[in-house]
Amino acid sequence: MTYCCPWQTDSNPVWDTKPTLFPSIADSQPQFPLPVEFVSRAGYTGRRHPKKAAATEVAMRGQQQMMFWTGISLVTGALCLGATEPQPSKGKQAVVSAEAGRGRDAAPMVLIPAGPFTMGSSDGLPNERPEHTVMLDAYYIDQYEVTLGLYRKFLEAGKHEPPPTWDDEAATAVGDRPAVGMRWGEAAAYCQWVGKRLPTEAEWEKAARGTDRRRYPWGEMQPFVDIANYNRGVWVSEAITLVAVTSGLEGMSVRHGLKGGGKSPYGLSHMAGNAAEWVADWYERDYYQKSSEKNPTGPTAGEKRVLRGGSWADLPAALRVTARFSAEPDFEDRTIGFRCAMNATK
Repeated sequence: MTYCCPWQTDSNPVWDTKPTLFPSIADSQPQFPLPVEFVSRAGYTGRRHPKKAAATEVAMRGQQQMMFWTGISLVTGALCLGATEPQPSKGKQAVVSAEAGRGRDAAPMVLIPAGPFTMGSSDGLPNERPEHTVMLDAYYIDQYEVTLGLYRKFLEAGKHEPPPTWDDEAATAVGDRPAVGMRWGEAAAYCQWVGKRLPTEAEWEKAARGTDRRRYPWGEMQPFVDIANYNRGVWVSEAITLVAVTSGLEGMSVRHGLKGGGKSPYGLSHMAGNAAEWVADWYERDYYQKSSEKNPTGPTAGEKRVLRGGSWADLPAALRVTARFSAEPDFEDRTIGFRCAMNATK
């Protein structure tokens, strides 16, 4: 894809090696080296975050980055609107109405129709290649990320201990924010408790991008601060750092012609940003080279589980619908949440 502005690039995540803090606007090439494997700013490789001794330095750097990229987003919107407007859906898929009451949590779900879609990206990072066609049966998936309010009911049922970062006051005051901090097993247990399951990686990607090979859930346009919740720097609180799972339908998203805000072609919210999401699959870097063409479910075993969608802490490259991350199943972090799915036959 050709960008109208030199800083519009998908090659600028934060790597294990320390890059230049910001790319030079005068240069047409990104300043970050292309990594062997995508590494999220939030540390989705399964390593724990740095010790609290470095918190002050991280906070200052995060605030600087947030101010810089917010300014860039505003400038980009003014200069590049005509060149980056989202393209219409080539697949002509219809947005399916959400249905409530299919699970024990009564969360709205969207029916994703059976059929093929393009998974992966030929110009993406190595673990996103090759681009390939996948056929999926019809299935339902939650329209929104599982919220603090819903996850609190699960905890009150006595099924699991709350995550170490759990804030019961926040779950009461801002229960419409996504629940975060749980391990993969706890996310899977919640879905099972409500009569659902975690979506497969392929189901997640189709629900996020539809059938027209788009780069982001809303189209080709680079993210903006009121289309997606991303690049927020350091954690403050659930009320400030996270946004309501139903948000993203106002401000710049409307002014830029995105009638659905940051929603996916099927009407799902926050498939990019807010909370990264656990999915069912084990992670394998080269899995796409041998995956099944119909209803792939990932490797039979592994050391890490797949994460999708990017989070409030990530840069735009992590929000692409093809970007793949991984973490050990017992990894706990405030950047990670989930949503559930179920077979259409249920």
